[in-house]
Amino acid sequence: MNLGDARTGKFAGNITGFGRALRRAGVRMDSARISLAQQAAMLVGVGNKPDLSAALESVLISREQDRMVFRELFDVYFRDPQMANKLLAQLLPSAEGKAEPSKRRPRVREALSPPRNIAGQAQPKKEDHKVDFDAAMTASDVQMLKHADFNALSGTEYRLVEGLVRDIALAVPTVASRRTRPGSRGHRIHWPGVMHHAARTGGELMRLPRLARQQQPLPLLVLVDVSGSMERYARLLLAFLHAATRDQPRRDVFAFGTHLTDLTPAFKLADTDDMLAAASALIDDFAGGTRLGDSLTTLREKYARRLVGRRTLVLVITDGLDTGEPEDLARELGWLRRSSKRILWLNPLLRFDGYSPLARGAAVLHKHAHGMLAVHNLSRLQDLAASMAAVMKQ
Repeated sequence: MNLGDARTGKFAGNITGFGRALRRAGVRMDSARISLAQQAAMLVGVGNKPDLSAALESVLISREQDRMVFRELFDVYFRDPQMANKLLAQLLPSAEGKAEPSKRRPRVREALSPPRNIAGQAQPKKEDHKVDFDAAMTASDVQMLKHADFNALSGTEYRLVEGLVRDIALAVPTVASRRTRPGSRGHRIHWPGVMHHAARTGGELMRLPRLARQQQPLPLLVLVDVSGSMERYARLLLAFLHAATRDQPRRDVFAFGTHLTDLTPAFKLADTDDMLAAASALIDDFAGGTRLGDSLTTLREKYARRLVGRRTLVLVITDGLDTGEPEDLARELGWLRRSSKRILWLNPLLRFDGYSPLARGAAVLHKHAHGMLAVHNLSRLQDLAASMAAVMKQ
């Protein structure tokens, strides 16, 4: 099949436009991958759509959470019933209307939506939309969003930030486990290793291998406030924690408002959009009141085994505006402090200069927590790992 000259045809432009759409959907993308995608398409041909999809997916996707986004976006981007056996010769403006918007993932809907007009930039020409329809942000826009309070974002900015928080890493503090492995340092001698090396040197002991204790991340327990005052923060922080703790061997996540909701099954889903949808279905007290004391009572009575041997790191994400009795909250926080290694209070109200926990619930939480950290914008989330490590050393 003659694909034509890439310099004058539309084949390369379609692949480039598809790569830009993936980047807008939050998939890591650069010119090198787009070039590999063009080469892969040339090798497999465009006569079979599943083969082309598999070839492009193998070179464009490197993260498991992006796989379903790629497949759905590929199906929408290159849909044309009259040309099912070859790559489209041009982008289809009606592709979005032919799909089922209600079933698309939010990242796919955002990628297919028209680009927003960035202040100070001219609107693109109509012919530019044929290929380049992703909303590339300038460095000043990104810098502004890094320091913007989550509660002050517009709808479009909120969706952009929701995609950005998924790429922020969170290094959970580690602790020495009981398991050991051979190494150059350690308190115990690795006798099988000693015999193995001695056999190579005629029985002479030339070195003494030792057993070093392995380092493993602390078990993580997350309590997220989903009350009305935390409504704008809860979704972003859930998306952030799901992506940042994906490789965490042990993590348990709960939402609390008027009562406790176990979100751990939802966090086992690989895709962040699927997790958010499952969490929304599980939480039935969203944007209500806050009763942290009652929620901790439920945690103690039903889920106490989630706290692993007083080594669990507990993250309490709330503004501290609790409506329950301070005595009950103090009692349950005392139990939680005795049963865990550290309690870190992630408080979005630290965005205010001179903030002081004067509310009754906030005062009790401040007394029992080992540290209070800010989580109200992207910059604070990027610094969260270093802040956690500093508190753990205290």
